Amino acid sequence: MKFRAKIVDAASLNHFTRVSNMIAKLAKTCTLRIIPDKLNFILSDKLANGGVSMWCELEQENFFSEFQMEGVSAENNEIYLELTSENLSRALKTAQNARTLKIKLTNKHFPCLTVSVELLSVSSSSRIVTHDIPIKVIPRKLWKDLQEPVVPHPDVSIYLPVLKTMKSVVEKMKNISNHLVIEANLNGELNMKIETELVCVTTHFKDLGNPPLASENASQDRNPEQMAEVHLDIRKLLQFLVGQQANPTKALCNIVRNKMVHFDLLHEDVSLQYFIPALS
Repeated sequence: MKFRAKIVDAASLNHFTRVSNMIAKLAKTCTLRIIPDKLNFILSDKLANGGVSMWCELEQENFFSEFQMEGVSAENNEIYLELTSENLSRALKTAQNARTLKIKLTNKHFPCLTVSVELLSVSSSSRIVTHDIPIKVIPRKLWKDLQEPVVPHPDVSIYLPVLKTMKSVVEKMKNISNHLVIEANLNGELNMKIETELVCVTTHFKDLGNPPLASENASQDRNPEQMAEVHLDIRKLLQFLVGQQANPTKALCNIVRNKMVHFDLLHEDVSLQYFIPALS
């Protein structure tokens, strides 16, 4: 099992750092899946037990100038590593204005992901800063639990409003209630509402638009005004929104009535899928 990769382009390095920061905000520990053409950051808490799931995917050629890997075997050419997200994010923070970044699978008394950053000093000589991030190699028999989640057919699919706006609304709602309802229809309308014995608060978003397929797939007899709703733990939704530092290129919300909400985001060339189960 071998893995080594190198980034020399400054824009790619900054983008990879942003992705790593986002993952650290979304998941305390995650699985890094390495295959010849892609990297995935995976969080797989069982939705049935109320946990969230995440599947983040990036094409290695968009980031790395060199990328070599050998998986567990020729027929299973994959590597699955468990790591603390914050450790990777912290290591990459030192890589701002770096000349190069190298990542390598090593064994230093314990398995590590070794991140080496070449920094330019004032005298134009360079110095290397090295971080050894402890990892666990995930055995082949557990891979089946770490596959890309199957997305059930949504009742409503709708484009999201500006995520910063959503975040500030949810932060205020969190002071009043522990759970909220997201509802949306095929008329481009999305509402977030909380209800307690004392107060009922609803925020309305209009004219968001629905993806063309969503409107076509909707049964012909379905009223486009009809709302599909899901009850969520407000902290889980807020954690997702806090993780989004930059506004994505595309942001979709798929609601499976009373089961889950699936967020499908594209940050330039990095895709993020995030699943939050409904409260029973």
